[in-house]
This record gives sequence, structure tokens and C-alpha cells, in this order.
Amino acid sequence: MSDTEVVVSMFERIGGAVTIDRLVESFYRRMEALPEAQFIRAMHPADLTSTKQVLKRYLSEWTGGPKLYSPEKGHPRLRQRHMGFPIGDAERDAWLLCMRGALGDQVSDEAARQELDLALSRLADWMRNQAGNSHDAGNLRA
Repeated sequence: MSDTEVVVSMFERIGGAVTIDRLVESFYRRMEALPEAQFIRAMHPADLTSTKQVLKRYLSEWTGGPKLYSPEKGHPRLRQRHMGFPIGDAERDAWLLCMRGALGDQVSDEAARQELDLALSRLADWMRNQAGNSHDAGNLRA
């Protein structure tokens, strides 16, 4: 990278805090409305206010925006924080269904949307914590 080249974060590419807010609101609206997502909606509290704020802070930081999550929560340790919830292929797929719909609604930059989809798909896949997940296979071998 040259001295004159400017790196633009994903946070900036997608429109900053306004887009993150809209993305999270759209994500949870889908989780509330889609029959395919009702079982993952049931894993959340009835009042999503706090949950939405945490996801907004996380996504802001994760996309290269202001550090809003780690000062309050520390290292994300997402998989560890979600171990109390059974997350298998169906849960991953329902979560991605909601997130992909929200990305489609809220992120107009197609290249940014595709990059986010790939990164979020990998993250969602990693979150699986049920027996038989390929990412845990190495940990089970002698």
C-alpha cells in the first residue's frame, strides 16, 4: 500500500452506524416474522432491546467502526458466549436466512454485501456447537 492509498473500512463502505442500526433491526424483524426462524427467535429474550444493542455494538466494531463492544464486553468469545444454546446446521441456516435478507435490504454495495455474506457465513458456521460439526473433528481425534 502506498502512502497515499486510503483504506476504507467495511463500516464506512456500507454507510456506518446508520446502516448497522438498520441491518440489525431488519435482521430481528425477519427473525420475528419468518416461520423458518421461530425456533432461533425462541432462544432470545422476549424483549430484544438489549440484544439488539449488543449486536449493533459488535457489528460496528467487527466491520471496522468504533470500538463499542470490547470496552464493555471484552473479547467477543462468541462461540463460548453461545455455548448455552444448541447451534447446529438448522440454527446456523435460520440465522443466515435472517441475516442475508437483512443484508439484501440494507447494504446497497453489492461487493460489500458479498464480502459480508462470506465473512458472516464463516462466522455462523464456526458457531455450531453440536456433535458432528466438521470444525470440531480435529479436537476429537487422538
